[in-house]
Amino acid sequence: MDNSLIDLTKNVLDVASQKVSVIEDINRTTKMLAFNALIEAGRAGDAGRGFAVVANEVNSISQRVSVVAGELRSEIGQLVDRMTTVGEDLMTRFRGQRLADLALNSIDIIDRNLYERSCDVRWWATDSAVVAGLQNPSHEAARHASERLNVILQSYTVYLDLWVADRNGRVIATGRPDRFPHAIGANVANEAWFIDALRTRDGGDFAVEDVSPNPVLENRTVATYSTAVRRDGAQDGEVLGALGIFFDWAPQARAVVTGVRLETSERTNTRCLLLDAAGRIIAASDGRGELTESFHLVTQGQPMGHYMDRHGRLIGFARTPGYETYRGLGWYGVLVHNPPGQS
Repeated sequence: MDNSLIDLTKNVLDVASQKVSVIEDINRTTKMLAFNALIEAGRAGDAGRGFAVVANEVNSISQRVSVVAGELRSEIGQLVDRMTTVGEDLMTRFRGQRLADLALNSIDIIDRNLYERSCDVRWWATDSAVVAGLQNPSHEAARHASERLNVILQSYTVYLDLWVADRNGRVIATGRPDRFPHAIGANVANEAWFIDALRTRDGGDFAVEDVSPNPVLENRTVATYSTAVRRDGAQDGEVLGALGIFFDWAPQARAVVTGVRLETSERTNTRCLLLDAAGRIIAASDGRGELTESFHLVTQGQPMGHYMDRHGRLIGFARTPGYETYRGLGWYGVLVHNPPGQS
């Protein structure tokens, strides 16, 4: 919705004001004619008395017209002010709901994407090469597991790397040993993804960590999914170690926040964000504040909505709805529309 309704309302005021001005001009002319008629009637003496009565009546009518014209101008102005206020309120509601819908769409795209990541990690943890690398540990088994992970990465380009770690937290196989040579042999026993993977209930369970940079992966920002690797790949098999998969977060998230379908007139004044559950900016269409700043979002306990903040910015938001078995991490999609002239 554009400003057509408000512009039309203002046009009504302009037209009405012009017509009232014409009436007032005509009325002033009428008054002047009545005044001149009274002067001429006075000069005519008794012969002009009847004409004087008519002139007085015309002057009286002219005064009444002046009053009505003044009231009309005032009432039209008040009505137009009210119509403008209502129109602006409707515009704000419409734009706010649209921003909230776009925010929901952006976080839904993320959820659907990350749901696939949760499926990937549970599937690949049952891969025979991955299981054998831990169940029958040897240099050859670890090498074969790495080769298998590399084949997976050739098709799944959204990942930086895939790691297999034994029960002690030592990484025994990775998908890109040439690119990330320090991963092999790394100790991940104290890392959250590994600890949470060992705690998974069964082969259908998985763990996911908030977005963060990984020093071993060139400090690239990753979303990490993990699950336990179990004996024979069985759902309830003995835990042998863990599989961690590292989703290349930055380019995927940037594609989502820059791909929001904004109108051309909105794009320069609208900032698209993804926030984690703590309000930390984990993706921004302008690239500012990612992983270093927080955004104070006022939800009033609602999963989706919009509001105007104290800076006059219109903000639409939507909380992650989750997708299939992926419940989400409490993240939000947020769109911030700045008033014209404010960046």
